[in-house]
Amino acid sequence: MPILVRWVQAGAIRAGSVMPKRLFAGIAVAQSNLGYMYAHGQGVAQDFAEAYLWLSVAAAQGGADAADNRDDIARQMTPDQIAEAQRLARDWKAKPE
Repeated sequence: MPILVRWVQAGAIRAGSVMPKRLFAGIAVAQSNLGYMYAHGQGVAQDFAEAYLWLSVAAAQGGADAADNRDDIARQMTPDQIAEAQRLARDWKAKPE
């Protein structure tokens, strides 16, 4: 189970926690873990578009297996959902603190 899932289950992820800082700092494993959480509905509502977004961001950062995992998610999505997720991924930019 990814570390992020364990952190959410333990209640460690909240506003102001370390994870949002890691997501926006470009730490691919954190981004990939969030994609996993959205893909499987672990600690968040299942959302394939969000999963695709975070896995795409992680893949762009060099995250191991992120592109393969994103492609697996895409197989469960409609073409319109994929297009929207791709738009979200293109438009995503790290936000400063």
